[in-house]
Amino acid sequence: MWSCCCLPSVRPNVSAMFKSSASSFHLHSPPNLPPLFSVAPMMEWTDNHYRTLARLITKHAWLYTEMIAAETLVHQQTNLDRFLAFSPHQHPIVLQLGGSNVENLAKAAKLSDAYGYDEINLNCGCPSPKVAGHGCFGVSLMLKPKLVGEAMSAIAANTNVPVTVKCRIGVDDHDSYDELCDFVHKVSTLSSTRHFIVHSRKALLGGISPADNRRIPPLKYEYYYALVRDFPDLRFTINGGITSVSEVNAALKEGAHGVMVGRAAYNNPWQTLGHVDTAVYGVPSSGLTRRQVLEQYQEYGDSVLGTHGNGRPNVRDIVKPLLNLFHSENGNSLWKRRADAAFKECKTVGSLLEESLRAIPDYVLDSPICGTPESREEDVFANVHNVLPPRYEAGKELIF
Repeated sequence: MWSCCCLPSVRPNVSAMFKSSASSFHLHSPPNLPPLFSVAPMMEWTDNHYRTLARLITKHAWLYTEMIAAETLVHQQTNLDRFLAFSPHQHPIVLQLGGSNVENLAKAAKLSDAYGYDEINLNCGCPSPKVAGHGCFGVSLMLKPKLVGEAMSAIAANTNVPVTVKCRIGVDDHDSYDELCDFVHKVSTLSSTRHFIVHSRKALLGGISPADNRRIPPLKYEYYYALVRDFPDLRFTINGGITSVSEVNAALKEGAHGVMVGRAAYNNPWQTLGHVDTAVYGVPSSGLTRRQVLEQYQEYGDSVLGTHGNGRPNVRDIVKPLLNLFHSENGNSLWKRRADAAFKECKTVGSLLEESLRAIPDYVLDSPICGTPESREEDVFANVHNVLPPRYEAGKELIF
């Protein structure tokens, strides 16, 4: 049974914890392993709270922030900690910026450099009307490869870490393989960008929802693998439709440089992230049980309550990433109902967990991650090399 008495009594120094630089972290930690597995940036999901939970489960997955608009950082320079601060335990971590104003992107990169992110990524893939429909922003940037190249050059000039681009394979009718290659070629020629994260669906900007943009346009993994073939000096991470560690390994087996997983890592973090260290990186897992993860997460959560002012973050904000921790386990539905009821009364994360976790059997709480990763019966990458598009010829660039 859950018991608050087993939690550490010493609270961390929150200010110091969230202002540690990358240099001080790496002084005491081994170098990052390569980004074979990364968790996608997701608005209102991959915040500090989720990343803290994720890092307790996997030590080596690369974590991305939510997209942060460059203009937000430029106009909030007296309040940067709220947007940029993170625990040094979250390394390796990538900051994703959004925007199209080159000057503001350069300023945002410079402002973020002191926080010690491992990479800075530019969002050229979000199809949300709030983003892509607001001028040249998100996936709309794919129609302006020269602008992206200039922006990436400006970002790189104002940071000491690698810069990367996250994009789709196309936009609306601009969805040919050659047009995708033109984008990659132009951006990598005009800047120091050597790593692209490619969502293997095109985006439709005709008013459909972000959810439909993850479902309606067909996946074309062959475009991704053709990029790996045609740009041997660049690195590419594949994204889109991959929902398990087994599929991650299937993609890597076929030659992917890295794999990014989105909603599966949020909706089922224990089973998805719990296998990353052993099954993807071949290193021992932390061996923690869910009870131990929750004990450490509670210590973090109660230490940051209300630190942003106006009562935020509150208990609901902090507990939100935990609600999928018992996905498909006995007691999961009852635990969620009890947690939802407890939000009305509980003023701390500890009291909410004490109240709600009685719904979860001890054997679930006290078992470390075990077994093998779940997988589909079909290997979606098995025949991908048989359907690759013709090779790209850089001398025949198209005009967007």
